[in-house]
Amino acid sequence: MKQTILITGASSGFGLLVATKLHQSGYNVIGTSRNPQKTKVPFTMLALDIADDNSINAFGKELFKHIAQLDVLINNAGFYLSGLAEETSIEEGKRQLETNFWGTIKLTNELLPYLRKQKFGKIITIGSIMGLLNFPSGAYYGASKHALEGYFKALRFELHEFNIKVAMVEPMAFQTNVINNSVAAQGRISDYNAYRGKLEKFAKDLVEKAAEPTPVINTIIKLVEDKNPTFNHPVGKGASLFLAIQHFAYKTFENSIIKNINKF
Repeated sequence: MKQTILITGASSGFGLLVATKLHQSGYNVIGTSRNPQKTKVPFTMLALDIADDNSINAFGKELFKHIAQLDVLINNAGFYLSGLAEETSIEEGKRQLETNFWGTIKLTNELLPYLRKQKFGKIITIGSIMGLLNFPSGAYYGASKHALEGYFKALRFELHEFNIKVAMVEPMAFQTNVINNSVAAQGRISDYNAYRGKLEKFAKDLVEKAAEPTPVINTIIKLVEDKNPTFNHPVGKGASLFLAIQHFAYKTFENSIIKNINKF
């Protein structure tokens, strides 16, 4: 019997790519989108807005009208809020956390009773390298991804007795539409003008040099296939080195980031 996989945010980016690849590999794939009718895909799409409690609360019953069991939940939906910390309003920051963190948690909690009843399943959450370290102009996005790391680390222990596996994927910068779909903080403080200009050029250069996303897709597929996955899965050139330097030589990591920004 082929596994059934639910992928949130499957209308674009990593979600669309991995959903399409899994569908082509013979899995029963169900994707979600706020407007599923706008996306033509070869797999089933259901409506879900993880920033809307009513949408989440109705989703479990709707999902299980289409399936008998859920083998894998891939939490992918979210967005990127860019902006210097002081220039980002609390309201903007709250929206970031409400979607990326609370929306992901609420959707997971909506589906956990079904997974516990089955006594098997897998939860794979797409985090970010910024959930393990962070960079300028990503304070709230990084905070949302750090929060997911902490939450799912605890959940992994708690679901062990139900044979539900929990894992995270933490990509570096890759060529997806996450930047095109990003939201920029609206605040502007003149003291930051010069620094903000450097950061914008730094970010543009980073996006232009970003690798194509195949390594991330392959990592997610391996986790789907792995019977007993480990928790953390950083993906991308230099990811492991970044993490090692941050833990054991933070000043070196910090100076490297400052040096690269100051090139612009």
